[in-house]
Amino acid sequence: MNGFGQGVRPAYRTIQAWLDSSDPENLRRLQKEAEFLFRRIGITFAVYGDAEAEERIIPFDIVPRVLTGSEWSTLSKGLTQRVTALNRFLADVYGAGEVIRAGVVPADLVYQNPAFRPEMVGLKLPHDVYVQIAGIDIIRTDDKDFYVLEDNARTPSGVSYMLENRDVQMRLFPDLFAETRIQPVDNYPDELLASLRSLAPASAPAEPTVVLMTPGPLNSAYYEHSFLADKLGVELVEGRDLFVLDGVVYMRTTRGPKRVDVIYRRIDDDFLDPMVFRPDSVLGIPGLISAYRAGNVTLANAVGTGVADDKAIYTYMPDIVRFYLGEEPILKNVPTWRCREPDSLRYVLDHLPELVVKEVQGSGGYGMLVGPKSTREQIDSFRAKLIADPDGFIAQPTLALSTSPTFVGDGIAPRHIDLRPFVLTGADKVRIVPGGLTRVALKEGSLVVNSSQGGGTKDTWIIEDPAEGTPPAAGQAQSQSQAGG
Repeated sequence: MNGFGQGVRPAYRTIQAWLDSSDPENLRRLQKEAEFLFRRIGITFAVYGDAEAEERIIPFDIVPRVLTGSEWSTLSKGLTQRVTALNRFLADVYGAGEVIRAGVVPADLVYQNPAFRPEMVGLKLPHDVYVQIAGIDIIRTDDKDFYVLEDNARTPSGVSYMLENRDVQMRLFPDLFAETRIQPVDNYPDELLASLRSLAPASAPAEPTVVLMTPGPLNSAYYEHSFLADKLGVELVEGRDLFVLDGVVYMRTTRGPKRVDVIYRRIDDDFLDPMVFRPDSVLGIPGLISAYRAGNVTLANAVGTGVADDKAIYTYMPDIVRFYLGEEPILKNVPTWRCREPDSLRYVLDHLPELVVKEVQGSGGYGMLVGPKSTREQIDSFRAKLIADPDGFIAQPTLALSTSPTFVGDGIAPRHIDLRPFVLTGADKVRIVPGGLTRVALKEGSLVVNSSQGGGTKDTWIIEDPAEGTPPAAGQAQSQSQAGG
């Protein structure tokens, strides 16, 4: 029942041997124990509009996803390159606009983008860092190449699952960790805090005060907000806990006002300051943007970063890397058709049953068409949307995504996966903990890994490169599927 085929990669041999020696009933028991642990921890997410299950546990798969040190080295270099280019791009579009004058990126995609914030124009941020925390979604194809699927530069979520997955995996399978050198991820909170402190404004004291700002307990990611604040050792605050006086942000405490220097905000731009954005927002801090523009507080991530993770801007990322860094991209983009271009639109309309079509502003697996899995009615409906608003969509081929062995109801079976590494940019360096959040499409044949669409998560192991030519353990069974990883 091990779910491995003859082409199993060397990185998975320890997992293969473990599964070969495991009793299926024991694996089921351990899977239930993992679910119990997550429920006891209280790690949940909300599905808006779902009356039957407002709070859910994201399914956790007990079979880890494995990458080698050399694979991770390539990914790390590519991620560092890409996020460096993203920060250069944001500093430019809110500054001189050279990338637009050079014709690399069309002006309308930036200046007419709903996420572009004119309030940021001309504002100089510490060390020109706009995206302090990035979540870059990576996929791998059957040819073993890595591709960037999406850049998350606003308020990327999921790091709590990365940390909790590792903790639960270590509790359930201490023997596996004893016999395998797996790079740790538990230093992420320390690395994040160091990055945030390094970007405090020049007016901040030597020990800057960092807080994590949440919209409140009703937010779908509130568990993560409280989890991270606890791990970072900082205050978890709502907008009502902060105020602005003479261009400086303060936190209300039992000992009186305390200056705040860095706000790790998990709240969208629109709700940050009712004096600048939505006047009906009760989640933000009146005057926050004035303090921000005065250089007295750092916001992570910066206001207006959404213009960089727009799916239309994504299609220009290889050119953006070349423009700012003078280098070829290490990580490829998924081939993409821009439906705003007439030739691309004609191709997409002619090949809808073969393609994945996404809304430029969509997220969470919503607002997309997976052609090969869609009905004629769904395809016709999307065709009408494309014709009505071609600028609002991109299209991509249905890639042969790699799979990872996954524990399902009747044993081990291949399921499609992606990876979200978390990239931290500070004043001194880019930090990336070895691993990330692996998301898995638990439905057979599904390519959608989002938790809101029935996906689950896995622990992600980065291990030493196996010795070349090491034979599989004796007696390892072969079956119908392959570990692509």
